[in-house]
Amino acid sequence: MSSLSAVRPKNFREKVFFRKLRSQVDGNAKVEYGLTQIKGVGRRFAQVIVKVAGINPNIRIGAIPEKDINRIEEVILNPVENGVPNWMVNRSKDLRTGEDLHVIGNVLDITIKRDIDRMKKIKSYRGVRHHLRLKVRGQRTKSTGRHGLVVGVMRRRKRQQQQ
Repeated sequence: MSSLSAVRPKNFREKVFFRKLRSQVDGNAKVEYGLTQIKGVGRRFAQVIVKVAGINPNIRIGAIPEKDINRIEEVILNPVENGVPNWMVNRSKDLRTGEDLHVIGNVLDITIKRDIDRMKKIKSYRGVRHHLRLKVRGQRTKSTGRHGLVVGVMRRRKRQQQQ
């Protein structure tokens, strides 16, 4: 018998499935780091979730009882109602509803895509940059972010074809 199995409780799960979030998390990870495996939950947000839910951050996520898993799901789905500050959610003052939301999973991908499409439609600066597939956040473009054929290689080929 290994020392690891002696520490684990009998109801330990290798994979923990969050039904409402439709996400699967490695049971061997500690609670805070295990929650970061859910798309849309970062390290700071995971720390706040653990604190609000009242769970020991030093235990493994596979050893948490089912009622605490449900409590974590509830905090992630409704963070503002459960005591998470408004500034910590990833979608403050949503354009459609005007509420502070925390978007997770594939809904996060859809929301980002919809925002980019809206920027393209109204032809904002960021939307135009997205449309042209250029850097959006003020990075340099003179020497980085190049794609496609490099001009120098094309010149060399032309030189070889001419000779």
